[in-house]
Amino acid sequence: MIHQPERTALRGNPSFVWRAGQERRLQMILDWAPQPLQRALVDGCGVGIYLRALQESVPEVHGMDIEGEHLRAAAGNVPEAPLNLSQGEQLPYPDGSFDLVLSHEVLEHMQDDCRAASEIVRVLRVGGRAVIFVPNRLFPFETHGHYWQGVYRFGNTPLINYLPDFLRNQLAPHVRAYTLRSLLDLFIGLPVLVKRHTQIFPGYDGINARQPVIGACLRAFTYALEQTPLTTLGISHFLVLEKVE
Repeated sequence: MIHQPERTALRGNPSFVWRAGQERRLQMILDWAPQPLQRALVDGCGVGIYLRALQESVPEVHGMDIEGEHLRAAAGNVPEAPLNLSQGEQLPYPDGSFDLVLSHEVLEHMQDDCRAASEIVRVLRVGGRAVIFVPNRLFPFETHGHYWQGVYRFGNTPLINYLPDFLRNQLAPHVRAYTLRSLLDLFIGLPVLVKRHTQIFPGYDGINARQPVIGACLRAFTYALEQTPLTTLGISHFLVLEKVE
């Protein structure tokens, strides 16, 4: 049995609430979704937060997750959505099943992220798009916690991702953080074209709830950075891929 701290380390926590940060990402997803958009998959749907949000724009939204507990919560939150308990490395769908596949902060937790990337492409129709968010190696904080002397410590840890791989992976062996090159390498040889890539900064929803003025200032400042080369320091990569023949 995997206990809660270990599960959090290995697989992270899904989004449990809907706030401004999620709303912003949803708009990015919809702006880059293919047309027509009839059928979507949330690959690693957690408790169904993005499933429910996408249902307002997509006629048929499916969800899958490796965590049965999360899927039970998703079934309660989005009772009409078809759900599957499955690994991302072996998606239980035929080739070409979806117009859109959303992978939101999931690939970094996969045992085999290359195979998971291949599966995302496989279940897309030709002309369909994958929208992918993953942690950025250049963000100054590791947001998934770290191990120290064999003990997992949850929270934001500064500068771990700036260490050489052999040191970084001792402190954070449970989760990946990607450079642009390592992210694109997952899709080498697969029939996709890059339609959009950038890095984005956090929503600061927690800070905004406690200190609205500080939260608003952080949003204004770092969102402005997204229009400059310093966007490379953002928390997440935003990657859109289109499947080709």
